[in-house]
Amino acid sequence: MKFRVPEARNPGYLGKRFGDLKVRLKLVVLHNLFFLVLTSSVYFTVFPLLEQRVSGARSREISLITQAFLADAPLPQLPGLEIYSYEEGSAQALGLSKEIRIWLDGHPGRIHGTAATDEYLYRKNPVSGIYRKIRLPNEYYRQALGIIRTALFVVLGVIYILAVLLLELVIMPLYVYRPLRAMLDADYSVMTGDRPREIIPADDIPRDEIGQIMLSRNSTVEQLRAREAELEAALNRLENAKQSLAAQDRLASLGMLSAGVAHELNTPLAVLQGSIEKLLETVNAPSAQQRLLRMQRVATRLRSISEGLLDFARVRKPRLEDIALRPLIDEAWSLLALDEKSGAANFLNTVPADCRLTGNPDRLMQVFINLLRNALQAIPDANGKIRVAAIPEGRCWAITVEDNGPGIPDDVLPEIFDAFITTRLDSRGTGLGLTVSEGIIQQHGGTINALNNPGGGARIEIRLPA
Repeated sequence: MKFRVPEARNPGYLGKRFGDLKVRLKLVVLHNLFFLVLTSSVYFTVFPLLEQRVSGARSREISLITQAFLADAPLPQLPGLEIYSYEEGSAQALGLSKEIRIWLDGHPGRIHGTAATDEYLYRKNPVSGIYRKIRLPNEYYRQALGIIRTALFVVLGVIYILAVLLLELVIMPLYVYRPLRAMLDADYSVMTGDRPREIIPADDIPRDEIGQIMLSRNSTVEQLRAREAELEAALNRLENAKQSLAAQDRLASLGMLSAGVAHELNTPLAVLQGSIEKLLETVNAPSAQQRLLRMQRVATRLRSISEGLLDFARVRKPRLEDIALRPLIDEAWSLLALDEKSGAANFLNTVPADCRLTGNPDRLMQVFINLLRNALQAIPDANGKIRVAAIPEGRCWAITVEDNGPGIPDDVLPEIFDAFITTRLDSRGTGLGLTVSEGIIQQHGGTINALNNPGGGARIEIRLPA
């Protein structure tokens, strides 16, 4: 059941000053006022009743004493009656003053003194002429009331002190000050960025109204952090989108340039390829024939590259066919024979002969030429090693291209497949080889990943459907 909180009134000057106090001072003032009011209420309620009862008892006792004093009979010698100091005898023996003696002589049988105010009563026996004197218990009752008053003050004071100590040392620190301190510490952690301590532990949250405030505060901080994470992620996506847009703009410009270059290359390539075919028909030397065949393969490769450049400007459906991967990789390596480092490199193709794929051979040739060229440029001039392997994994082939070069820098590795990312600082690095390779692999329904071997060198992993 929820209770409606009444609308707060505008506090006055004292109310505002009281509201500006810290919680502990507020509680100290409040429980001091409470116990002061309680003590005053108890005192002014109980003590008048006690005083009334004591006054009634004193009046009855004085009345009885007065009646016994008028009877001219000695008081019985009972325990406790010594407070009355009853005496009889001559005026000199009783130490009567002249005024009292004259009054008693003039009024024999009557009592001299006021029971409500005087300490002693005096009387002269009209028959025997003996003077009598008795002390009234007025002082005794006054002392009794003083003792009662003091005892009441002491008891109320002790109760007040014990209650304050219990509140300030046990109840308030445990159930008020500690939760408030926990909230203040957690808020300070929020301001200083101490993330592990900005949430109040569940074990420190009570189930009262303060606990509800603490739970609400924890929920607010968690929602704030979630919104900050979402905002940071959105900013990262925006930044990536800006970079991607810039890269796409450059790729679009490159596509237009590639189309123009492809058209310009097609004519000389056609002339070059025709010239090579005529030389093959006229030259009979085996060594020359071998060189001409290699030149013919390179010219054919250049025609394929020219067609690939056109793909930047227009979409062309790739031609798919059954491919044996091992000879395709050997062919890609042979096309790199013009590089002077290829002759000194130790190239090892361990792809199984039964490794066959369905795809576009020209596109896949472009992928492995890019990968082998990168590996060839990364390995050392002496004892350089490049290894291509493939193993079946379910319905896919896992293909790896490894080298013993320096590996890929850690700051480049996460972005290695982004456009215009290159680890080479010379003019041969365009930063597009791996980007194009990733696109071709994805068109074939596969994945490509780059990492560094624990023993050194780069490792490219490709998975393509068998």
